[in-house]
Amino acid sequence: MATTTSITSTYAGQFSGKYIAAALLSAPTLDKEQITIKPNIKYKDVIKTFSNTNMIFDATCDFTATSSITLAEKIIQPEEFQVNIELCKKDFRSDWEAIEMGVSVYDNLPANFTDFLIGEVAGQVAQQIEKSIWSGSNAAQGQFAGFQSLTSGSATGCVQVVAAATVTGSNVIAELQRVVDAIPNTVYGKEDLYIYIPTNVAKAYQNALSAQSNGYLNQGFIGEKPLDFEGIPLKLSPGLANNTIIAAQKSNLFFGTGLLNDSNEVKLIDMSDIDGSQNVRVIMRYTAGVQIGIAGDIVYYGK
Repeated sequence: MATTTSITSTYAGQFSGKYIAAALLSAPTLDKEQITIKPNIKYKDVIKTFSNTNMIFDATCDFTATSSITLAEKIIQPEEFQVNIELCKKDFRSDWEAIEMGVSVYDNLPANFTDFLIGEVAGQVAQQIEKSIWSGSNAAQGQFAGFQSLTSGSATGCVQVVAAATVTGSNVIAELQRVVDAIPNTVYGKEDLYIYIPTNVAKAYQNALSAQSNGYLNQGFIGEKPLDFEGIPLKLSPGLANNTIIAAQKSNLFFGTGLLNDSNEVKLIDMSDIDGSQNVRVIMRYTAGVQIGIAGDIVYYGK
């Protein structure tokens, strides 16, 4: 059975050559490499963690083994996902791009629509991956457990900061300060330390800077302000749920996949030469998953 196709427009002359779709969330987490990416994982990958105590002692003439070293590991196991869509070319014969399909009963899916469809599917997958990276749940279809589920709650071992009811322009500075205050001293000042924020917090922060910065206005800086807080970069992460903040080193947050290209490779298969039907199948398969390294170095702000 073909994927349900609802066409609410009617054919009226030659098609203008443009398609539009609902706006998608951007995917800066992977596009800008804001976390550590581990590609080429066929099944599982092991993330080794190392910690030690009491390594340095006063010198003596003897060799005395000291320190307590703890070696542990985290497993990252990307899950498999797929996109399966089937369209009937007949649905387009008397509607979109009928001229481009030709007059033969052996129709071809319109080239402009084919290009649009490939881009749309790839964009939808990128959006879903972005959301899953941060707020995904194994219980939800097409998602994997994201960083929120791996860092939320005392059982995770991450530093917990209870969130305000809603982050707004009037309290965002104070709430970000609470996050910074909770960052372990051993992590504070690290070059790859980021504060990951959702869209509503980014908006609130811009609003707060505009409201408090007469200096900015006097200097003509009326547009977007730099996204950093007390020298720590703020990374916009649209997949994060509202009023949720995670502070961590980039090197402590991992995304695993098979081939990065898999999430951009969409296959269109014309079934007419295979089973004699007028269907076109759209197929994509990819793997994805996330894992954290040392939980105690991560701050989770949320409910």
